[in-house]
Amino acid sequence: MQVKIKYFAACHEIFGRDEEDMELPEGAIVRDILQRLEAEVPEFAEYYDVMQMSVNWEYATPDTQLSAGDEVALIPPVTGGQDV
Repeated sequence: MQVKIKYFAACHEIFGRDEEDMELPEGAIVRDILQRLEAEVPEFAEYYDVMQMSVNWEYATPDTQLSAGDEVALIPPVTGGQDV
């Protein structure tokens, strides 16, 4: 099955892309995506404890079940800004 992955903030910087379509086996969960991305960039695992994830605009956990056509967003904490 195919899902769309959207990368925000530091995830976008780490992987150098805004989004991608990823092929996963039937019965996959969000953790399968995280493990595949960690295999590509091991430092990505540092974000697990602080990153928010969503599936189809609803907050998700690594154990959230996926279906074909789902949109998964990876949202690490955002810092920065300017003191006024």
